[in-house]
Amino acid sequence: MQKDLLTEKVIGLAIEVHRNLGPGLLESVYEDCLCKELSDAGVEFERQRSVPVAYKNVPLETGFRADIVIAHELVIEIKSVERLLPVHDAQVLTHLKLGGFPKGLLVNFNTKLLKDGIKRFVM
Repeated sequence: MQKDLLTEKVIGLAIEVHRNLGPGLLESVYEDCLCKELSDAGVEFERQRSVPVAYKNVPLETGFRADIVIAHELVIEIKSVERLLPVHDAQVLTHLKLGGFPKGLLVNFNTKLLKDGIKRFVM
């Protein structure tokens, strides 16, 4: 399996955030800090990107906001919950499908070890 360098880099930056802050904070705090790390690392990204949704080929006025999108290639969904649930996986998969993103990361910062709170998704 080919290594995905972008995903590996983002995971490393998320681990850096977790190493400095630890668990127990709001998602918005982790998002702020991860965005700072991405910026410092020279990774171009969009934060709280609005993604339009079409239903039966009819564009809707509503859509969803992706926490972080990198190069229209990787969508990152940030959580700070006691444990990840199947609905969180479904949320990322729906974002990938509706947004046309090939890859996604679900990152739950509310874990003792961040590696236990990361899930990768590929369409």
